[in-house]
Amino acid sequence: MGSGTIACPSLRALMASRDDTVVGVVIRPERPRGRGLKVHVCPVTVTAGGITKVLAMADVNSADSVEQLRNLKPDVVVIVAFGQFLKTPVLRLAPYGCVNLHPSLLPKYRGAAPIPRAIAGGEQITGVSTMLINERMDAGDILLQREVAVEDADTGGSLQDRLAEEGARLLVDTMTLIRTGTAQRRPQVDGDATFAPILKKADGRIDWTMPAVQIHNRVRAFNPWPGSICEVPAGSGAFLKVLTTGVEDGKGLAPGMVLEWRGSGPLIQAGDKAVRLIAVQPENRKAMNGQAYMCGHQAPECFG
Repeated sequence: MGSGTIACPSLRALMASRDDTVVGVVIRPERPRGRGLKVHVCPVTVTAGGITKVLAMADVNSADSVEQLRNLKPDVVVIVAFGQFLKTPVLRLAPYGCVNLHPSLLPKYRGAAPIPRAIAGGEQITGVSTMLINERMDAGDILLQREVAVEDADTGGSLQDRLAEEGARLLVDTMTLIRTGTAQRRPQVDGDATFAPILKKADGRIDWTMPAVQIHNRVRAFNPWPGSICEVPAGSGAFLKVLTTGVEDGKGLAPGMVLEWRGSGPLIQAGDKAVRLIAVQPENRKAMNGQAYMCGHQAPECFG
């Protein structure tokens, strides 16, 4: 069970395994998206290729869905970013349970957005975990974990790609342990849990009163979605998407004040230090570097 590109490496790895057979793939129904409301084919469906049983389920817990899953006679159910909460009838379908691949080092960053929340939180190490699903969100017993370094240049998108590949390898190792009867369960310590709620578009609005490092990390974390935006000039209603930033010394002025309009991009005062806008995208324009942006725009007094 999976959706989105993050689930595809895991499906490919299981399909390539000599010891495992994928008897079915479950996706969420494909819905119209974007300005043209086009129906985009789920990348998991494309990855599934020749697997005949690709089932789209709006409610995996419905009686009809449970019956379809039971007919597949699975030994184990694997879940990667499926986006639906599994209830008891599904959890009890397979003899070896339901195994979830989660892109964090549980119990840290339980929830829907562990990857961007880890970057936004300034983490230098994150990772992937496999766990047995129970009836609480991301709280089941851990089977395996593997650390992955968060690189300075990582965005939410680039870190997701690396975690997806590392997670696929971890999942294959987990299946080997389950198959050979050597899997060991480690209960999570709830007191150590942190949470990663789903991202909203409003999370991308830059707050210049935040520390510069925090703004920088959020710009990285929210790339590609929801993106980071600011108002230029403040109060104008015109928004600028910020793609890449750097942190430099500030001048102690009010947050949002323009300190420099030269060099590799605008330098904006933050809550402590300053943020250099290295790559940006004006409304209805293509992305450009900060220097090109300054050449085509006059320096405002303040960013909002």
